[in-house]
Amino acid sequence: MIADQFPWLTAIALLPLLASLAIPFLPDKEGKRVRWYALSVGVADFVLMCFVFWQHYDPSNAEFQIVDNFNWMPQLGMNWAVSVDGLSAPLVLLAGFVTSLSILSAWQVDRKPRLFYFLMLVLYSAQIGVFIAQDILLFFIMWEIELVPVYLLVSIWGGEKRRYAATKFLLYTAAASIFILVAGLAMAFYGNNVTFDLAELGLKDYPLALELPLYAGLLIAFGVKLAIFPLHTWLPDAHGEASAPVSMILAGVLLKMGGYGLIRLNLEVLPDAHVYFAPILATLGVVNIIYGAFSSFGQSNMKRRLAYSSVSHMGFVLLGIASFTDLGISGAMLQMLSHGLIAAVLFFLTGVTYDRTHTLFMDKMGGLAQAMPKVFALFTVGAMASLALPGMSGFASELAVFVGVATSDIYSSTFRTVTVILAAVGLILTPIYLLSMLRQVFYQSHTAPACILEDTSLKNKNNDQAVCFGTNCVLPADAHFSDAKPREIFIAACFLIMIIGIGVYPKFTTQMYDVKTVAINTQIRQSYTQIAQGNPQIYAQKFLFPQVVEPEIATVVNISK
Repeated sequence: MIADQFPWLTAIALLPLLASLAIPFLPDKEGKRVRWYALSVGVADFVLMCFVFWQHYDPSNAEFQIVDNFNWMPQLGMNWAVSVDGLSAPLVLLAGFVTSLSILSAWQVDRKPRLFYFLMLVLYSAQIGVFIAQDILLFFIMWEIELVPVYLLVSIWGGEKRRYAATKFLLYTAAASIFILVAGLAMAFYGNNVTFDLAELGLKDYPLALELPLYAGLLIAFGVKLAIFPLHTWLPDAHGEASAPVSMILAGVLLKMGGYGLIRLNLEVLPDAHVYFAPILATLGVVNIIYGAFSSFGQSNMKRRLAYSSVSHMGFVLLGIASFTDLGISGAMLQMLSHGLIAAVLFFLTGVTYDRTHTLFMDKMGGLAQAMPKVFALFTVGAMASLALPGMSGFASELAVFVGVATSDIYSSTFRTVTVILAAVGLILTPIYLLSMLRQVFYQSHTAPACILEDTSLKNKNNDQAVCFGTNCVLPADAHFSDAKPREIFIAACFLIMIIGIGVYPKFTTQMYDVKTVAINTQIRQSYTQIAQGNPQIYAQKFLFPQVVEPEIATVVNISK
């Protein structure tokens, strides 16, 4: 009984934050105790959330569960209201998993280690807070808190242009988040009762004239975080300058906040406006897929190539959200979870490669497969997952989105055909830029100068054993390009096991949220039917390609008679 009444979610959200406050007082000069302490906190919080969800979360229930509700600022009507459902529970687990492994990947941080791990734990709490907040003002506060540690982590431990990248990230996301506050206040004060509770906001009957601008504002706010074209330009800069552990969190978790916000607020709270915006989301999704793929192919920096790859993959999330099908929305959720794992492991392995080569430019590499065969093998598996090889999580998620869009009975066959064909272009380009990256980094690249052993001391030795890449050559005894260490293999293996597990048995993940996504899709389809009854040519007039389906036109005719 006591276990049922315990504030589990509050403990999960606040544990990293409260634990971070002890870091300045730890007796540690070299940072070794601090990193073990931070890792222990991260793993403990992840184990706690696994236990709580196993014991108290019911995936067959679409309502909010494990609710903690305390009066926080009663004068302002704010409550500490946190809960989970099918949308938030898997993303909370993703955040705990990725962040814990990113802390482990930062094992060699020796510059201001106390501050680094303090910020990582604060970021841990903020991420969890965004996903479990049931009060829209609490959601906004957590959204804003998350910006501060990311800004500092990039600006202090980043690359040469770290301050520019960090400032750009902060300006984009902070400016866009204003729309969340404005929309939240507008929804809260509309009608007779003032409430910030997300469930109650979803029950209000907003006029379409209010829903449309609210939806547009939230689309901008979440579109920046999701890196929707043309609001994406902060992402390549941030990834290009951030350290590998921070890039893991940026790609693995923070991008997913945008997709979560779209489903939680735009679809669930504003379903009528979604009917009007869905074709726009589908169009933006196709643009993201193609633009991100072409831009990725043109990058010589490994991190920037993977960053634009993330832009492309987030296009599938938009397509699934706009599909009006159970399978499409489920695919969008699976794509967020799958990409979170795949992007995190690829950015981690990019960091491993950078630690050896001290460069991110692929034209300065080549032939690393011989020097680092384990890194090459792990990188190859991660790349195969990203290009949606069957048996990997990326294949399951993207296939679900494609089938969901192709079988949608809301859009016309012309719209569906054009959308699927254009999205397929991205699938064709993805293996091109990923396999090209593997070739340039791990094989002898034709773009890199041949390795010439001009040093006489090297010529007098067995040249066949020389470790060569780009224009640098050393003998194995002098090489600094050591293969993956046990810690690095463990981190990559944790991600890859999950990626392959989801790819082989997607139900392992989808059963956590299917009931919820079906409920959301039922709600937006009901909104579509009601709007189509009053305006049967809604799509034909406003979006040219889509048309209302014939059965619903017949229903409208019968009603009018």
